[in-house]
Amino acid sequence: MKKIYIFLFFTALLLGCNKSAKTQATATMDVQKVIVPVFVADSAYKYVKQQVDFGPRVPNTKAHVLCATYLAESLKSFGAEVTLQKATLSTFDGTRLNAVNIIGSYNVENENRILLFAHWDSRPWSDNDPDPTKHRQAVDGANDGASGVGVLLEMARQFGLQHPNVGVDIAFFDAEDYGAPANFKGNAEDSWCLGTQYWCKNPHVKGYRAKYGILLDMVGAPGATFYKEQISMYYAAHVVNKVWSAAEKLGFGQYFVNAQGGAVTDDHLYVNKMAGIPSIDIIQYDPNTESGFGAYWHTTNDTMENIDKNTLYAGNYPVEHSVLRIKAFSCFLSENQYRQITEQISGNEIQ
Repeated sequence: MKKIYIFLFFTALLLGCNKSAKTQATATMDVQKVIVPVFVADSAYKYVKQQVDFGPRVPNTKAHVLCATYLAESLKSFGAEVTLQKATLSTFDGTRLNAVNIIGSYNVENENRILLFAHWDSRPWSDNDPDPTKHRQAVDGANDGASGVGVLLEMARQFGLQHPNVGVDIAFFDAEDYGAPANFKGNAEDSWCLGTQYWCKNPHVKGYRAKYGILLDMVGAPGATFYKEQISMYYAAHVVNKVWSAAEKLGFGQYFVNAQGGAVTDDHLYVNKMAGIPSIDIIQYDPNTESGFGAYWHTTNDTMENIDKNTLYAGNYPVEHSVLRIKAFSCFLSENQYRQITEQISGNEIQ
């Protein structure tokens, strides 16, 4: 199994971000001195399971309340400044949801920020289940929800071990999956991603801006493939291309397919068009299913059996790698420095 040292690239960026110019040799030497945290897939898997063990995280349920506390306390324990954004949201059928967006921030004073996000709720009904008798059962949401959160929790743990020198906000958005069911006959426009829509109108920091955002959704299934999602390409093609290029160079091309996928109504849509932050969606795409997602999607089969540690690795590493290449900060390494660091990692750190 590959040992994925995802934060070496991020650390290299931070080493390059100081007030005095560094030579190529100095930057390389400094990188070698850094003790780099290791993304641990076992930890990410554990964080996924801990969410699922609460039961379906449907708003207005006990499992939802307990999981919110768990996520907030976890981020605090990893050194983040945590904001709980509570709101009462109305659904497509008038149901009132007690929702909470959970945001963990690092280096809050730094104006150069990136936004990493996932939704943490799970679907209240299994309307895509092949068994019609199960359509009213809530979904465990192991992959659709918990997987992206699990990966981001592990990233937060690493940030707690070695704080970045740039601003990072990890947002767990609520009420993403309360969209109208397949058999609904009324107006279902914008019935999804309610927590994200609320945050876009009422950001946790007044005037909040980020250079770019990356959404992780359904990033844990065995053999999952991630295509270039169309809305991501429309709003943030430069970010998509950086991430997919990084994946190809690092040997994850079997996961990150260099082809166009579908257009998904997901949290990134609203972050793009309402908040104006160029954002992409790393989401599983299966061209062999009618939905374009895995066969487990919105069924009672979205359980821990659909979570694979290797996919959690692959879905995370190119994201961290691409942070180095995207010139989203006030300072960054030169191409020669980047190339030397890449060669160093490829030769010594990936086994």
